[in-house]
Amino acid sequence: MSSVNLGKQHPEAYKQLIALNGQADAAVEASGLGPLVGDLVKIRISQLNGCAFCLRMHTRDALEKGETSDRVAVLAAWWESQYFTPQERAALALAEQVTRLSVPDARVWDDGSLTDEQVSAISWLSIVMNAWNRVAITSHYPVAP
Repeated sequence: MSSVNLGKQHPEAYKQLIALNGQADAAVEASGLGPLVGDLVKIRISQLNGCAFCLRMHTRDALEKGETSDRVAVLAAWWESQYFTPQERAALALAEQVTRLSVPDARVWDDGSLTDEQVSAISWLSIVMNAWNRVAITSHYPVAP
């Protein structure tokens, strides 16, 4: 299969994904979780999916917004560290469940740390981020120093 830039091939679909991304980001912000939780979720999903393009972009975004390099460094093993709040841990666990779909046990994240609005916001953000990872990987977006 040849490499095809999906955004250039079907720009209207790409624009709709951009719009959905904006709505998901706004839902996370409106839910009271704040932009750093959204960035952590985006980074973690990109780690799970192996999307170097999105990893670089969202790590840079998070660091520019004030995220610490220590927290980003241990994000791949967030459950083993004490760097993350119960709410962040619940959001990360939910994002992993949405990404992997093979982790059906809601008890992993459903400890009361997230409201229904926050569960919905993180779920939508996870769905959008998974779509972006697939666009970037399928399109072979370049990742160079």
